[in-house]
Amino acid sequence: MSDDDGAARRGERGSALVEFLGGTVVILLPLTYLVLTLVQVHAAQFAATGAARDAARLVATADPDHWSALTTAAVELAFEDQGIAVDGSGAVSISCARDCGPGDQVAVSVRASVSLPFAPDGLGYTATADGWSTVDPYRVHE
Repeated sequence: MSDDDGAARRGERGSALVEFLGGTVVILLPLTYLVLTLVQVHAAQFAATGAARDAARLVATADPDHWSALTTAAVELAFEDQGIAVDGSGAVSISCARDCGPGDQVAVSVRASVSLPFAPDGLGYTATADGWSTVDPYRVHE
């Protein structure tokens, strides 16, 4: 072993720690952000699916005069249950195959914009879902 090899080793002392910290910043921070974003998107989609299902059930069983308030409450509750603040109000659309009378099929669509973690206000994810139900066939249609 020559004197030059020892000098080269002494000059690289501590470089493994610097490389480890640099690699951590370059790899782990984006990976952590990706996981946080995917969790937020999954929770938003899960909330939209639950909101659409529950809203369809409410429409199928509730008085038609209260559909709007009930479906809005269902959407807000579903997203709040997932800990997600919805940007603006969630859009809910209700449609029936015929006249929304007894035995009719009801379709409810939910669309809500959700902000992503550490993202600017304009950048977000739009969760959409559909739910179907059948109006109680024994309900009195007025």
